[in-house]
Amino acid sequence: MSQEPPPFAHATRWRWCPQCAGALALSARDEDGGPRTRLRCAACGFTHWNNPVPVLAAVIEMADRGGQVLLARNAAWSGRLFALITGFMEAGETPEEGVRREIVEETSVSVDSVDLIGVYDFQRMNQIIVAYHAVARGEIRLSPELAEYRLFEPSTLKCWNGGTGDALYDWLRSRGHTPQRWTLPPAGPSSGN
Repeated sequence: MSQEPPPFAHATRWRWCPQCAGALALSARDEDGGPRTRLRCAACGFTHWNNPVPVLAAVIEMADRGGQVLLARNAAWSGRLFALITGFMEAGETPEEGVRREIVEETSVSVDSVDLIGVYDFQRMNQIIVAYHAVARGEIRLSPELAEYRLFEPSTLKCWNGGTGDALYDWLRSRGHTPQRWTLPPAGPSSGN
């Protein structure tokens, strides 16, 4: 039985082979787990695996602001959704190095420590989220990617079901809180993690 790629594959799918510039098309082939349909090049045999992308996320606890949690709103998002600081892992860095880099790039705060919360599946965006708790301090100056920030008391935070919401939920539970959950609207072009 052939498996079709997840729905997100069509929205972001490649059209041309990066090796020979031939057209890519959905094609089934036997793989270790059986037949699998993927984007493939008939000319040279290239396969676009569409593997999940590692994304780093940080629950930033501001040590110099009474332990409030820093959330930010991405400039590309519509609405007033505030979320964890996230970013893509770069080649040549460990996840811990990457999350420290992202925090500094996005907020300009000084990072005292980071501890792994967990690894989370986020199929909606074809991502694997590696989430950390970070203790930070300093003046908050946002990168152009972020429109605004807010500081929240941990007990007031609500967590969406999935992705970074699951990471925040787990961190809050580890601190003795029982956070409320909510469902994120369907994915769209300006949705975040």
